[in-house]
Amino acid sequence: MEELMEILNDLHPDVDFETEERLVDDKILDSFDIVSLIAEINEAYDIAITAKDILPENFNSAKALYALIQKLEEEA
Repeated sequence: MEELMEILNDLHPDVDFETEERLVDDKILDSFDIVSLIAEINEAYDIAITAKDILPENFNSAKALYALIQKLEEEA
């Protein structure tokens, strides 16, 4: 989770990713942010986030995003 938080904070240092739970719904993250996040997460965690995983609920919070990472790591 620490590595994910670093990636998120590098992307948007002004956002409190510890508590924010509506990153996509409140348009804090836009499509470019999502694409950047996917590229960095895929590289950092050696996983592949595919089109079927790109759902608002997977990107609305750091917690949800980390749950997706863990799921993909288990499937690998």
